[in-house]
Amino acid sequence: MTLTPTGEIVDAAAAAGRGVGAFNVIQLEHAEALVAGAEAAGAPVVLQISENAVRYHGSLAPIGLATLAVARQSSTRVAVHLDHAESADLVAEAVDLGFTSVMFDASKLEYADNVRATAEVVRRCHAAGVHVEAELGEVGGKDGVHAPGARTDPDEARQFVEATGVDALAVAVGSSHAMLTRDAALDFDLIRLLREKVGVPLVLHGSSGVADADLTRAVEAGMTKINIATHLNNAFTTAVRAYLTENPQVVDTRKYLAPGRAAVAAEVTRLLGVLRSN
Repeated sequence: MTLTPTGEIVDAAAAAGRGVGAFNVIQLEHAEALVAGAEAAGAPVVLQISENAVRYHGSLAPIGLATLAVARQSSTRVAVHLDHAESADLVAEAVDLGFTSVMFDASKLEYADNVRATAEVVRRCHAAGVHVEAELGEVGGKDGVHAPGARTDPDEARQFVEATGVDALAVAVGSSHAMLTRDAALDFDLIRLLREKVGVPLVLHGSSGVADADLTRAVEAGMTKINIATHLNNAFTTAVRAYLTENPQVVDTRKYLAPGRAAVAAEVTRLLGVLRSN
């Protein structure tokens, strides 16, 4: 199946009240696992590469092109997304490589500067047919104004979307990045109000810290794109650690990365059911 535009996946899910799993790629094994899990679930999926992952690899092209290749070979619909990019140059590179969407993060800027920078990225990306996600203020855990208790103002969110032309908006409703526990308290009334006021699909960042039942409730309340990274990294690492503990003599990386890949694939299949993606 060919690479699928992110907007096609996200807009269809928003219209149907379904969630879309958006999961982060760090190594090739992640991309393979995410696609395998989505295929088993019979659901679409978004593969995300963050600016932090680009920094880890030293450049976007190697991991980006590998992820695009995995996506193009899938039997289900797969989009490839640049996550939390603060650099407009990195956004341009992702568009040139063939990414189907970008998340431009100018949330550390003052509101007016965020609007100006985001609107320019939207103009350039839309000219190339690329879907743009943005963030109004920072979600908790990213060293900014959004602690887990912070909330996005619905009227400001509506104004931001109208001023920038973004296709999806990440909002602060109680989640926080990089949580290892799943006890974040989401504001479901706020999600419903944001869905009513904001004319584009909503994105939940920091979803690793949200319990299964609340992920389902968030989708029912109006969230569409659900970003999960840390939870899957935990599944990967736990499986690798268990294998190496049982087989301390192993040095072939394929032997211990394979269980990690399988664990992530199984958890992706389960999570896509929780999100009602299929």
